[in-house]
Amino acid sequence: MRTVVRLAGRGLAAAVVTVAGAALLVGVLLPRLAGATPYAVATGSMAPALDIGALAVVRPVDAASISTGDVVTYQLRSGRPEVATHRVVGVGTTVGGDRTFVTQGDANSVPDDEPVHEVQVRGTLWYAVPLLGHVSSLASGQQREAVGTALAVGLLGYAGLLVIREVRARRKGGEA
Repeated sequence: MRTVVRLAGRGLAAAVVTVAGAALLVGVLLPRLAGATPYAVATGSMAPALDIGALAVVRPVDAASISTGDVVTYQLRSGRPEVATHRVVGVGTTVGGDRTFVTQGDANSVPDDEPVHEVQVRGTLWYAVPLLGHVSSLASGQQREAVGTALAVGLLGYAGLLVIREVRARRKGGEA
């Protein structure tokens, strides 16, 4: 019975490490390597495509490549950190020749009040991971990087500990 419990514990630990590692990969490492930015979804305006708590990973793009139907993340006010992620429902041009975008949340019945100027666009949605935004929201800015790094180091250390324990257990079992 003790062996069964030990094996179940190891299996559970391996599953936790695997899931946490995959979450770190898709939520932290992959976006960083690709030059993308992860954003936690804070409202239900894009439900069901992006539910509250999802992690939306956004890649920078040339504004000329954005078209109707694309999901874009943009600054609510140019130069300010607050952003929204909505679908483009129309494309226009200012008198000066700059592109503008009419946006609307999938769950909203009307388009957003103000057009989005190309300078406000941070990028288009690359992929989203349900619920992972809740974890991302626990910290912000430099704290988020520190928390992510600490989690990655902790998980790798824990995985290493499991491997060392397993190697020792097998050596001990082989000598008996």
